Amino acid sequence: MNAFFQELFRTGLYKRSQGRIVRQVTFAAVALAVALGLYRLSVTLDNHGHLLQYGLPGLLLVAGVWTAYRLVNLPAFADFLIAVEAEMNKVSWPTRHELFRGSSVVLVTIIALAAVLFLFDNIWVLLFTRLGIIG
Repeated sequence: MNAFFQELFRTGLYKRSQGRIVRQVTFAAVALAVALGLYRLSVTLDNHGHLLQYGLPGLLLVAGVWTAYRLVNLPAFADFLIAVEAEMNKVSWPTRHELFRGSSVVLVTIIALAAVLFLFDNIWVLLFTRLGIIG
């Protein structure tokens, strides 16, 4: 735990040139989550004076953004993000046409399955109604 706090107060970047895009996106997502939570805190503290309403969330925002910045530079987490970016570069992404065709197949299959289940449900309700089991 002591190593974590020491790492939290370092200013250098771990493996500066590797995994840059994934680190930036991860930092932005964590910072946005912190900012949204602190905005909600600010709204909650609406009737407690301006210092508490804006000062506390502002101070926590600075601490949260710094923590997010250091989080993406922790050696273990940074290595994970570097590996994620390396794997994402290996992915064979579909073309727009392939994506449209694949999505169409999925939607048609789901609609057909829903229709078959609707038909079976109505057949069972009709059968049980004729037998006097339900309603």
